[in-house]
Amino acid sequence: MTIDVPQEILDALTDVDMPRLPPEPPASGLARLAGIDVPIYRAGCVVVGSGAAGLRAAVEMKRRGVDVVIISQSAWGGTSACSGSDKQTLHTANTADQGDNYRAMARAIGGGGAMDEDTAYVEAVGSSRMMASLQFLGLPLPQDPLGGTLRYQTDHDEVGRATSCGPRTSRLMVKVLAEEAIRLAVPFYNQTTAVKILTEGEGAERHVAGMLVMRAGDRRQENPLGIALFVSDVIVLAAGGPGELYRDSVYPNGCFGSLGLALEAGVELVNLTESQFGIGTRREGFPWNLSGTYVQAIPHIYSVDGEGAEHHFLAGYYRSTQELASNVFRKGYQWPFHATRMLDFGSSLVDLAIYSETAAGRRVFMDFNRNPPPVPGGLPFSLERLDEDVRLYLGKAGADQQMPIDRLKHMNPLAIELYRRYKIDIAEEPLEFAVNNQHMNGGIMVDSWGRTNLGGCYAVGEAAGTHGVTRPGGAALNAGQVFGTRVAEHIGAGGAKRPDAGRVPEAAEAGIVNLLSALLSESPLTVKAVRSAVQARMSEKAGIICDQRSVRQALVEARALNAEIRANGLAYGRAAEAVRGVQWRHMALASEAVLSALDFFIGRGGGSRGARAICDAEGEFLPQASAGPLEDYRFRRESEAHRQEQIVVRLEGDEIRLSIRPNRELVKGAKSFFERDWPAWLTGRIYDLDGGE
Repeated sequence: MTIDVPQEILDALTDVDMPRLPPEPPASGLARLAGIDVPIYRAGCVVVGSGAAGLRAAVEMKRRGVDVVIISQSAWGGTSACSGSDKQTLHTANTADQGDNYRAMARAIGGGGAMDEDTAYVEAVGSSRMMASLQFLGLPLPQDPLGGTLRYQTDHDEVGRATSCGPRTSRLMVKVLAEEAIRLAVPFYNQTTAVKILTEGEGAERHVAGMLVMRAGDRRQENPLGIALFVSDVIVLAAGGPGELYRDSVYPNGCFGSLGLALEAGVELVNLTESQFGIGTRREGFPWNLSGTYVQAIPHIYSVDGEGAEHHFLAGYYRSTQELASNVFRKGYQWPFHATRMLDFGSSLVDLAIYSETAAGRRVFMDFNRNPPPVPGGLPFSLERLDEDVRLYLGKAGADQQMPIDRLKHMNPLAIELYRRYKIDIAEEPLEFAVNNQHMNGGIMVDSWGRTNLGGCYAVGEAAGTHGVTRPGGAALNAGQVFGTRVAEHIGAGGAKRPDAGRVPEAAEAGIVNLLSALLSESPLTVKAVRSAVQARMSEKAGIICDQRSVRQALVEARALNAEIRANGLAYGRAAEAVRGVQWRHMALASEAVLSALDFFIGRGGGSRGARAICDAEGEFLPQASAGPLEDYRFRRESEAHRQEQIVVRLEGDEIRLSIRPNRELVKGAKSFFERDWPAWLTGRIYDLDGGE
């Protein structure tokens, strides 16, 4: 039986219209700085980014009386609003038919290591409140007839804490939060790109003084680049991850994040070695993750060479048709590449095979109108000849249809409908895809309230490096909501106020001079050249397969590129190109930071884990294929000690500095007690406003 979902329901869950932005409040005045008439805007807090995490922070601050504004490069154009998968996951405490042990959930969130225990617990205990508030705002999470939230298992999830509104879950989250922000009259400044954080003070007393931006709406003859100043003592960096860092990426186009912006301001980063890679459609068309039911339908995966010939390449890796088909299915809930899953003919051998095909210049497709052909000498594909976990899942789902497209239509018709919206009919034609970079697990280092090492600067969402090595699928959406609320509570408790009229930070003029010195029309360096160099280097030398020599050489090249940018600046023609010039300067710096951390990690004996296989001729692990051992992909074992620590990255002058810090731990056996602990809540001592952790 195929589930017949009315077209209007499919439309509502795939074509999610976003609210219209309100008019922008005008600037409060002008200041003549570095020979430019600069518009001045003032706010108690500036949130950088209009995705789900930034909107949550802004909404919760506004509710607490904070004078908050949102600036966005492109409202509703980031990863929250434009990315997803077959049934995009929200990972929260399981309340469908049983309570959840928050400490057990915290252990699952941080199970891959390199994650602070307090952060994992904050995310776990805050998830119930977060989900309830989203439902209150109108997020249509599915329920059973008795009111329990429908759940399923996702990546690195042992008990099934995942739920979903369908492929547009995060876009629906953005929609309901944006509607609430507009209802609360939170000001939005769109087409506004943060380009420099201004600071005052020295050492431990250094703090935020404002933000330089470039705004299309403020371009004038006397200010051709549209440079403007937001004066504020508090900022929240919520601009997402560095999607432009890789050529092979499933991020929407134009996602730059804020890692370079933060580094330039002396903000410390952490865990830059940790990312997520997985199969998805290329960003040149419609970038989308191919997890969940796309692969659980078990389509035929094949490659095409330059002569147009098809290759059933997975048959060279798996020993039987049953083993091949079962591991294609497992990519549904083992979607991210993980080095150890290349062993014992596991599911990440699929990723490795696809990576090898594309590296050889072949294009890879999945065809939902064909079942996987048999491996040479093997039995043909059959739903009765699948591994037990796969057979049981498909049986419970009622997915006994003959062809993959019919199984997909039965299990998740939205998955087909979504691609149709972008003129790709996977019911009629094969779908081209690759192994892509999808998420940065590292980022800006924060404490359990979202504070950075720079006073007045907070980070939430993918911008914050809180996710460790192997976060469960959907935990990032939860983390952004939980920490968006935490940050708002902390800022509200600190009494963020709008700066006095007339105040202009002393650092503003020097910041503008520095900005303009990096944008030189006569520079030999173009944005296109920098983009090409950074993206090719990262995809080819810092993807799922790495080795010490290649990473070291990539780092040398990245340092040389940044030295050239410092010496010659970046060329631009139109004002819009100047914005991209600043962003690519930041991306080049972020690339050097990632490669520095990765080189440091490998040099200290770092092994293979969530993001990457560290290949080494002396490595302890050797993946096997049906044709024999894959010696080129022999890789190192992960060091257990490295799970207990994190690599910290900071910029000092022009040099990247690296250090190690241990994961923060929860106090063992500590439990709250109402009468003892209530006064700390009443008096605000829980916010630790006079110090950091």
